[in-house]
Amino acid sequence: MLIYNVTTGVDKQIEQEWLFWMKEEHIPHVMATKMFVSHKIYRILTTDNEESVSYAVQYSAKSLNEVERYLDEFAPALREAVSKKFGEGAVSFRTLLEEV
Repeated sequence: MLIYNVTTGVDKQIEQEWLFWMKEEHIPHVMATKMFVSHKIYRILTTDNEESVSYAVQYSAKSLNEVERYLDEFAPALREAVSKKFGEGAVSFRTLLEEV
């Protein structure tokens, strides 16, 4: 099993709007690609920044092929939607994890 992890720093001023949008709009669109079998969202409790809060959204995939297909075919448009909606108020970095 592979985990596609997206960690996002969110300005506290937009945290609730971002979280609602992620749960109601973005994550359902990601899951609709059928490249992932499940997802989880976590609030990161350790932080050095008092002006933002961080979240990790983890999507589980059965194979590297599915993750690569997601990144090639679906991710650009979905990332653009987040950028248009929140701009610099929500900044993400991504990692790919393999269960051992």
